[in-house]
This record gives sequence, C-alpha cells and structure tokens, in this order.
Amino acid sequence: MSMTTPPQPLVLRDSTAADLAACAEIYREAVRNGTGTFELEEPDDAEMARRRDAILAQGLPWLVAERDGQVLGYAYASQFRPRRAYRFCVEDSIYLAPAARGQGAGRLLLAELIARCERLGIRQMLAVIGDSANTGSISVHRACGFEPTGTFTAAGWKFERWLDVVTMQRRLGTGAATAPIERKDLP
Repeated sequence: MSMTTPPQPLVLRDSTAADLAACAEIYREAVRNGTGTFELEEPDDAEMARRRDAILAQGLPWLVAERDGQVLGYAYASQFRPRRAYRFCVEDSIYLAPAARGQGAGRLLLAELIARCERLGIRQMLAVIGDSANTGSISVHRACGFEPTGTFTAAGWKFERWLDVVTMQRRLGTGAATAPIERKDLP
C-alpha cells in the first residue's frame, strides 16, 4: 500500500520578482480564456513587471498564494483613480491559476489584501468585476463583506459578445466615519 503525501497548506506572502513569470502566465490565461479581465492583448513579463513595480511604488500590496513552491494565484490593490482625492480608495484585483479556482484561494487572498490595506489606512476597497456571469468573483467579494453598488450593462466587448461590469464596495477600518490619516508615501 503506497501512501501519498498530502498537499502542503496554502501560503500567502508578498510577491517577489521571482514570482513574475508565474503571475504573468496566470494573467495571460485569464486574458485568453476569461471574462474577468477585459484586456484583449496578453502582456509580456516585462509589462507585468512594470505593473507590479507601479503598485509597489505606491506602497500598496501585491500578494501571491503558493503551495509546494508553485504560485497558484495573486492579488493586488491599486489606487482606484490617479487623482489625489482617491488616495484612500483602492481597487482589488485577484487572479488564480485554473487548477486553483474553487478551492478558497481567492477568498484567502482577498481577506489578506483587505487586512493589509486597512493597516495602510485605506478606507474603501472597490471591486470592478468583469462579466456579471462571473459568479465566483462576485461570491468571493460578497463573502468578504463587499456590497453591490451597481452594474455597467454591456460595457465591454470580448469573445464576440457584450459583457457587463459589476461594481462592489467594502468599507475598510472606520470607512467614512472619521477623517483619514495621511500616508507619507502616497503619490
């Protein structure tokens, strides 16, 4: 009788430059096959590195989920819009390898992203979810305390069909109840 080794627990951690190829491949698969992103052209590793560097330069988190040394997914927060008034409001992004979907990795990544952003003094997190049929993402956000705020109907055209955009929002920390504390490293 042979015994198989059970899978190791999922590890959430800050991303490193060594994770970029795996993150880029996860994202390229989402561009090729999914409606969670409306991007139509697959970015190369250099473009993904540029995007990660821009997030980190704002002092915001870019996390990965790995098991047995393999990156299964990643999540990051980006300032919702570039104008300074939005500096306490971020948008989350989460992407998982196909084999990792439906196993709770997205929820764990989002929960950790929320916690990290709260510690940074961020007050609102927005989800801009591609495709109203993206029930997995909508459910993960709802489970993490996000509430629906609206739908942009037929906002994107991908795979020869119109796609909606669902927006959801979650208050972080005290939300709008108190004035925020300025972070020195915000743009």
